[in-house]
Amino acid sequence: MSLHRNICLLLFILVIPNLSVAQNFSLSGRVIDYDTKEYVDGATVTLRNTAFGDFSNGAGNFSIKNILANKYTLAINFPGYNTYEQVVNLKADLNLGNIYLVRFGSEGTGAALQKTIRATNVSRLLVERPNFIGNTIYGIAPEPKKLEGNFYLDTKWNVASILLYREQTVLEGFRVRYNINSNTFELMEPENNLVTTMAGLRIQNIVWMDSSYKVPRYFVNGMDFKEDGVPISGFFEVIVEGDLPLMRRTKAIFKESNYNTALMVGNRNDQIIKRNVYYYLKGKDLFEVPKKRKDLYKIFGEKAAEIEAFVEQNEMDLKKNGSIFQLFTYYNSRFPGFVPIMEQLLDEGD
Repeated sequence: MSLHRNICLLLFILVIPNLSVAQNFSLSGRVIDYDTKEYVDGATVTLRNTAFGDFSNGAGNFSIKNILANKYTLAINFPGYNTYEQVVNLKADLNLGNIYLVRFGSEGTGAALQKTIRATNVSRLLVERPNFIGNTIYGIAPEPKKLEGNFYLDTKWNVASILLYREQTVLEGFRVRYNINSNTFELMEPENNLVTTMAGLRIQNIVWMDSSYKVPRYFVNGMDFKEDGVPISGFFEVIVEGDLPLMRRTKAIFKESNYNTALMVGNRNDQIIKRNVYYYLKGKDLFEVPKKRKDLYKIFGEKAAEIEAFVEQNEMDLKKNGSIFQLFTYYNSRFPGFVPIMEQLLDEGD
């Protein structure tokens, strides 16, 4: 076979597959409580054995995008409800409409529950294949890994006042929640409960009424400040206001499963872990609060000795964030016009 013919053959093999471009589709629907007909907010929606997934929003809606055409098992989970599963043969954009979840122990819904159970069993028979490692002796495939946690700063919806950069417009009456990962706010309209999203870069600051503690929480856009001379993407919560403000930034970190199937050890599920990092603000510059005592006292300047004495007199454990809050509150209270912020919102477990 000549070299020219070999080259032509290689070109034919390389080019021909590219003539058929794989298409991506979307899958959407709305999750509803079977008994109350209320929308289910925060249900985990996944395509089993894939990385595709979403969470239902305050209006019950979910949308999974950029999915390759194939047959999948759609699984919907929410605490207190039976798992819902359905086989989906995705060949085009598909809206499944209303999907009803049945609560554990729900009465008068036998038909709906049986339908859910049948759908779950059939979907696993049609789509999933046995996993011969781990539970082979019992003939039961191990439960596929799930995603634990979420990217929301607070999964609850909180009534908010929003100040936009553009023309300093103020939006009132919306309920909101913040997605740390995408730096976007979800806004639920007060009348029709429709949910829209707004990029964080459009918002200068936001105050929301915490739905658990019934106290206001104040967040400012990191673009207005600098760390190491660079503006920051994301929002900071003002914990202590005053001459030397204390601010908190919550980060969401994705931790992949380290489960060893053969040994059956480790964490089976992927996790989203939230960590709080505390900063102090000088002018427009943000600095992380030092861990060492000597470095911490230095940031208080001429009042460093007074702050150190305050710590010793009160036998404060500076490894606790509650102590850092008390320290900054004490310092800022030495200046006129200081107004304290409620401390219930400080997480001692950070």
